[in-house]
Amino acid sequence: MTALTRTGRLGVRLRTARGAALALGALVLVTAFLAAAFPRGVTAYETAGLRAALASAPPEQRAVEISVGRADVTGADPAAGYAPAALDRQDRALRALFRAPLRTLAADAVHGVRTTKPLAAGDSWLPRPDGVAPELSLYAASGVGRHATVTEGRLPRAAAPGAGTLEAAVTTATARTLHLRTGRTLHLNGLTVRISGLLAPREPQGDYWAADPLRAAPRRDVTDGTPAQRFWRAGLLLAPGDGPALPATDGEPEKFWHFPVDAGALTAGDAPLLRERVLSVEHGATLARLRAVAGTGALADSAVDGLLDGYARTRAAIVPVIAVAAFGLGTVAGIVLLMAGALAADRRRPELALLRARGASLVGLAGRLAAETAVVALPAAAVGGGLALLLVPGERVLPALLAAAGAGLLGTLTLPLRAAAAHRRPRPAARADVAGARPSRRRTVAELTVLVLAVGAVVALRRRTTAGGGVDALVSAAPVLVAVIAALVLLRLWPLPLRLAARPAARTSGLTGFLALARAGRAPATAGLPLLALLVALTTASFGGSVLAGVATARDRAALTAVGAEARISAERPLPAALQRAVARVPGVEDAVPLRISALTADDGGPPLYLVIAEPEAYARLARAMGLGAFPAGDLADPGGDRPLPAVVSPRVRTRFGDAPMALQPEFGQLVVRPRAVRADTPAQPGGDFVLINARSVARVHPDTYAEADNGPTTMLLSGRGLDAGALRAAVRAHTPASLAVRVSLRAAERAELADSPLQQGAERLYTAAVVAGAGFALLALLLSLLRTAPERTRLLAGLRTMGLPPGRGRRLMVLEALPPALLAAVGGVLAGAAAIRLLGPGTDLTPLALPGAAGGGGPGAVRLQTDPVSLLLPSASVVVLALAVALVQAWVGERRRESTELRAGDVS
Repeated sequence: MTALTRTGRLGVRLRTARGAALALGALVLVTAFLAAAFPRGVTAYETAGLRAALASAPPEQRAVEISVGRADVTGADPAAGYAPAALDRQDRALRALFRAPLRTLAADAVHGVRTTKPLAAGDSWLPRPDGVAPELSLYAASGVGRHATVTEGRLPRAAAPGAGTLEAAVTTATARTLHLRTGRTLHLNGLTVRISGLLAPREPQGDYWAADPLRAAPRRDVTDGTPAQRFWRAGLLLAPGDGPALPATDGEPEKFWHFPVDAGALTAGDAPLLRERVLSVEHGATLARLRAVAGTGALADSAVDGLLDGYARTRAAIVPVIAVAAFGLGTVAGIVLLMAGALAADRRRPELALLRARGASLVGLAGRLAAETAVVALPAAAVGGGLALLLVPGERVLPALLAAAGAGLLGTLTLPLRAAAAHRRPRPAARADVAGARPSRRRTVAELTVLVLAVGAVVALRRRTTAGGGVDALVSAAPVLVAVIAALVLLRLWPLPLRLAARPAARTSGLTGFLALARAGRAPATAGLPLLALLVALTTASFGGSVLAGVATARDRAALTAVGAEARISAERPLPAALQRAVARVPGVEDAVPLRISALTADDGGPPLYLVIAEPEAYARLARAMGLGAFPAGDLADPGGDRPLPAVVSPRVRTRFGDAPMALQPEFGQLVVRPRAVRADTPAQPGGDFVLINARSVARVHPDTYAEADNGPTTMLLSGRGLDAGALRAAVRAHTPASLAVRVSLRAAERAELADSPLQQGAERLYTAAVVAGAGFALLALLLSLLRTAPERTRLLAGLRTMGLPPGRGRRLMVLEALPPALLAAVGGVLAGAAAIRLLGPGTDLTPLALPGAAGGGGPGAVRLQTDPVSLLLPSASVVVLALAVALVQAWVGERRRESTELRAGDVS
């Protein structure tokens, strides 16, 4: 009966407060979803980053290779160790030694016998660039038939033991370069090899052929002597059964096994163990077991451990920045849940006070409230966690479930704990106005404690920086603590301006201003909780927005430094005049500046000097538009006569050579220049040791040689925000001769490449989501605080209308009443955000998040956090706008309802 009574009471409560129950359920569901989605989102982008780190590396670097030299092949019949059956048996045994997460791609693995010393081909008809005979390597490898298509002839067949002639196949690229065809015979230091067929690799860039690129295509090499002479190196593909014949050659053969690592099944949590497995294969216990299978002298090598180290450094540098967002979002969400419980407790204060007056125990009261909220909060948390598991990819299930459970538990206990604290002793109802409240000693001690924690966090972050890697809870919570301090200070100072403003307002004849200030001063002292939520959210949003803006700015700057303009067209030889005219007509091009860049050897033995020759007016416009070393065109004006040519130089050139005239020796003749201005950057050579001079001055000094076609512009720099990249590439293709290699670089493409890393992309998206969610919780806190007092304001407005208050003044009263706390939160948010960025900026290194391959470390080129005005002002302005909108909507709704209804509803309540 008791259980039925309790169940019935819960049902009645849920039916009578259906709106409040649904609101609590929705809040807990969203909070649980975000809490569960965050760790899964982190592991998702970390996993994508790990897989990309391996997949984007050259194929030869993402594999494990085992080799055994000829001296280490022992036994009664050493040649038998090179037979295909023995190699296949060892291949299966070696695969069995690899343990997860070190998995290999069996389809692309290759093993066999190869020569480590190339054999010179003595046939006179082979191409010899500088008179040096081609050098050929022999491969008796597995799987050739599966990874290549026979285009001519057939695959090689194994020769009989002791035969003097072997068959080999070559790829079409090798045949084309070395003038080979089916049936031709090669003579290699006493060994005769006949070409049996030509092959076309199915995936030339795949893992199989990347085991040794010489098998797929020839390579031009140079000798070690002086002068260096060019020659060709290539590979001949023998039948696997010809492996036992290779020890008899001079090629110093070795057995090899090439195992590409399978990155498709790896997760972020596998990275440390995978590194241990690879190191064990290279130097540890697994290597000893490998030698027991392959031979005592077996060697294992892999670059996978280096790739994992690079990934780990980048990840460790990004994690502290993401932790700041996590702490901010978690704090705001927790405060909003606490605020929802506090508002519910305040709304039910008369009911709970009556229960306590009638003898209800504190434990019984808290248990009853916990049961009411648990019926709503726990299922909502379960649904939110389940949605996160379904919608957000990732591997971390347990942390996601624990986070969702924590959100549900907080949503369950907030109301009963707040009610228990408020009704610990039965007491008569008393007003606790914010303007008249006096802080207690406990509050003072608590505020000082938080102040000490915040100062410690700021000092720790400034001295440690986020580039050190790892998550420090105190450092990550520093922006939150700065916001908490700002909230405590504002709550201490807020009553003073209210009292000062209320006094002159009381002497005026108008009612609206005085009444609005009086009601703002009579707001309950518990209004500090919404202010705390708003300030934490605004500070986190400002900090996060500045992080994202700093990342975008750093990428823009890096892309501009790489290109020098919106687009760069460059070649080794002068660009055709038709190409220059066509590029200038491309839609979106504002300035097309042709110039010549020559690398000159410096007399001091230092780095080379880059001589830039351009038309000063056009180049000066380009430098101003790009923001790279702007200068007046008059600085390069031609002095005439034999006087030195004025030049714009880099600071390093000025340091190396001073202000005295210096002689340069480009291809067309000597030039004497004198530094006229110093700029750190220039579009033609950002950050380099450059010397910029006037093209007309050069033409005057060397009218004959400079006018030659070979001394024309080799580079064009283009400006224009709406540049059509497709039309530009089409123009370059249409006006470039086949003999000229022209490179087109686009600033937009460079920037897109900088943002292409999955690890950084995922971290940036997660950070953006955290900032947006934090802003959403802040607006929710504002709405909750406004809706809490909405019935009281509605009744006040209705009562004033019965006394003759015009609708316009009613709306003005609502706006003026909502404006002071909104302005307090907005101004406090701006100040707290600016203070947090100013204090924590020097210790926050954004380099790993902004630039791929950069691990940070706080060096001179590090990307530091800077204040972004939009991120600082927009969230605070949104708070004010939303508060005013809610006030106007409430006034508009109240004007359309009858006063008697509002006043009677107030009496009933």
